[in-house]
Amino acid sequence: MTKVAADEWLAGVDGCPGGWIAAFVRGEEVRVEVLARFVNVLALRPALVAIDIPIGLPERAGYGGRAAENAVRPLLGARQSSVFSVPSRAAVYAPDYATACAAALATSDPPRKVSKQLYNIAPKIQEVDQVLRANPVVMRSVFEVHPELAFWRLNGGRALDEPKKVKGRCYEPGIALRRSLLITSGLPEAAANALRPKGAGPDDLLDALACAYVAERLRDGLAEPFPDPPERDAFGLPMAIWA
Repeated sequence: MTKVAADEWLAGVDGCPGGWIAAFVRGEEVRVEVLARFVNVLALRPALVAIDIPIGLPERAGYGGRAAENAVRPLLGARQSSVFSVPSRAAVYAPDYATACAAALATSDPPRKVSKQLYNIAPKIQEVDQVLRANPVVMRSVFEVHPELAFWRLNGGRALDEPKKVKGRCYEPGIALRRSLLITSGLPEAAANALRPKGAGPDDLLDALACAYVAERLRDGLAEPFPDPPERDAFGLPMAIWA
């Protein structure tokens, strides 16, 4: 990772209905935008990006996906279902769900289909994968994170008791807990309590801010990868979730 100065902008990024929600932070300055494409995030030139999307795709997937997923799930308690199993590159790039399941079955041990949740974000995985493979310099400044692992870290290494959603709807006690953890970490209250931008949900905003928290830890040399050391895929992309 390239050394990042304290006065440079960092970005925490999460997928949302409008594309990508990016929380840009520099000290106590916070600005949040919804951008259509990942390249639009990079065009704003953050020095470091912490993004909630799988980076690095295996040729064959093991039980539970990559080592990264298997490393963090036990830490998250009841929240571990939010960590999707990442299938093979062939499955992620399949043109439709049936083909993706067939490819996943052929490239996993034991054989397993692709979950519908993972398949729904496959276009975003492809988008980031293509950008990083095409630009090794960018690759060194973009890191995979996961909001629930970020909140685990914010909560002193303890899994959160409250979900952020129940039956697909935001669950206010879980939202309030996450907002409180962000404020306790030093995030300005105005940023934590800001209205969500158009194209994103309230949970998307908090997730992007949690990703930005990990970006700050990465800048300061405090974040650690799961697993440690990271595995790498056939293109040299690291396969690890940082927190």
